[in-house]
Amino acid sequence: MSLLEVNNVKKSYNDGTMALKGIDFKVEEGEFIVVIGPSGAGKSTLLRCVNRLVEASEGNIIFKGEDITSANRRKLKKIRREIGMIFQSFHLIERSSVLNNVLHGRLGYMSDLRGMFYLFSSEEKKAAYTLLDRVGLKDQVYKRADELSGGQQQRVGIARALAQNPSLMLADEPIASLDPISSEMIMNYLYTICREEKITCLCNLHQVDVAKKYATRIIGINSGKKVFEGTPDELTDEEIDRIYNQTKKESA
Repeated sequence: MSLLEVNNVKKSYNDGTMALKGIDFKVEEGEFIVVIGPSGAGKSTLLRCVNRLVEASEGNIIFKGEDITSANRRKLKKIRREIGMIFQSFHLIERSSVLNNVLHGRLGYMSDLRGMFYLFSSEEKKAAYTLLDRVGLKDQVYKRADELSGGQQQRVGIARALAQNPSLMLADEPIASLDPISSEMIMNYLYTICREEKITCLCNLHQVDVAKKYATRIIGINSGKKVFEGTPDELTDEEIDRIYNQTKKESA
């Protein structure tokens, strides 16, 4: 059984926009899959459908044998524990400490009452310190999140997602707003930790060269449709041109 199955997933918005037009693919345990495509292709919508931050209009998404698209609130909370999420814009609580931001990754395991009062255990706090050390932020633990650079904030985002002990990591354009040096650092942390912890990763990227460097498999989408799926070696210049220029050619 595949870790994740995306079956004929479609997403239409109220204004009539079809963001996804029947996407199909499977993700096996241990893979590091990168999704590429032009802006507006549907990459972010696709990832957000996987953890139901966005509701798919049609199709289903199966995670570890469970249909995410039909899960009730209680079941969805349990499923989401195992699906970490890293955002392009970090999504940190800016006035809160770096440590507390990481501990937010544990909220899915807590009762509403414990979560409301931030009643984290000593074991959870110790694990959060370890994760921050692992991403090179042991000296920033008590700083406010908004005091950090963009690259540092994204490392907090990685640590927060790892605090969930996920089986699947979703990374939505994790380096889009970063400079080249920070981007390389973030991708190295993300790839290395996923490999070491045997965490499967589904990552959206704009940068084709970065995708080819890290991906075990690449999926290309354009205008809400899957137009490529293969290994980095199979992503030729001709395929790249087809992924990124298909819309232009169809309208010509």
